[in-house]
Amino acid sequence: MVSTLPGHPVTTPTAAERRRRHLPPWARIFLGGGALWIAAVVVTFVTGNVNLVPTIILVGAFLVPVTFVVWAFGHADPVLTPSKIFTAFLYGGVTGVLGASVLEAAFVHNASAAGFLGVGLIEEGVKLVVLWLMARRLGRYSMRDGLVLGATVGLGFAAFESAGYAFQALFTQQGGLSLMGVVQTELLRSVLTPFGHGLWTAIAGAALFGVASRRGRVTLRAWPVAGAYVLVAVLHALWDAAHLAAAWLTLYLTGSAQQWYAIRNGLGAYATSAQVHLDAMLGLALPVVDALVSLAIVAGFVVRARHQERYAVRAFAGHPIG
Repeated sequence: MVSTLPGHPVTTPTAAERRRRHLPPWARIFLGGGALWIAAVVVTFVTGNVNLVPTIILVGAFLVPVTFVVWAFGHADPVLTPSKIFTAFLYGGVTGVLGASVLEAAFVHNASAAGFLGVGLIEEGVKLVVLWLMARRLGRYSMRDGLVLGATVGLGFAAFESAGYAFQALFTQQGGLSLMGVVQTELLRSVLTPFGHGLWTAIAGAALFGVASRRGRVTLRAWPVAGAYVLVAVLHALWDAAHLAAAWLTLYLTGSAQQWYAIRNGLGAYATSAQVHLDAMLGLALPVVDALVSLAIVAGFVVRARHQERYAVRAFAGHPIG
C-alpha cells in the first residue's frame, strides 16, 4: 500500500486484478460462461439431476454467439447501437429459425444434393431478409456495419439452432436420455458456429451494406447482393453435404469395380479400412476448406471496409483522395 496524500491510502492492485483489468469484456464473458457450463455438466453427471439439462443446453448454445455480441457492443457507433445489435441477434435467431423451419418443411424432403442446396438457399435467404428488415431505417450504411450486423444475425440464428440440435441429441433411439450426446453436440457446434452462419451472413451483410452505401438505401434488388446470396448458399450447402461429398470422393478415388457394380445395382458396398480412414479425413477437411474460403472472403471485405472508412475520413477532412 502506498500513500499520495495524508489520509488517502492507495492500494496497489494484485497481479490477478491487473489481469482481470486487461481482459476485455467479451473475454470475461467467454471464460466465465465456459466455466459455468463445465460446472453445470459436472454437477449434472455427479448428481443425475435432469433439471440442469436446460441450463447446459442454453449456456452451451448461446456462449459463443453472446460472446460475439458483447464484442460487437464494444464496436458500436451512433448508427449501429448496442440496442440494434441485440435486436438483430434476437430477431435473427427467432425469426430466422421459424422461417427456415416452415420453408424447409414445405420444400426440402430428402438429403440429396438438391436438398442440401435447398437448405442453404432457404436459411441464407431468411437471414438475408431479416438483415434487410433490420437495416432499413439505419440512415447511414458502411461495409463495416454490414459485416458486424450480418454476423450478429447469423450467430443469433446459430444460437437457437444449436439449442435445438442439443435438445434433439438428448434423446436416444431407445427412448432414454443421453447427456453425453448433448455435451458432444454443444462442444462441436461451439467450435464450428463462428465459421458457419456468422461468416456467411457477414458476407451477405457486407454486400448488402456496400450497395446501400452507394445508393443511400438498403435494397435486395442488386447484382452484388444476389451474387453474395448465391455464394453463401452454396458454401452453406457444401458445409452441410461434407460427409456425403466425402463418401463420394472416397468412392471416386479408391472405389473398386465390385463396389461400383454393387452401388449401381442398389446393393451394399463394404468399405475397406483405408477407405474408412480416407472418408473420415475428407469429412474433416472439406468443412475446413469451406471455412477458410469464407474467412478469406470476409477478410477481403474487412480490408475494403477499412479503405472505405479511410476514404470517408479524408473526404470529410477536405484532403485530396488518392
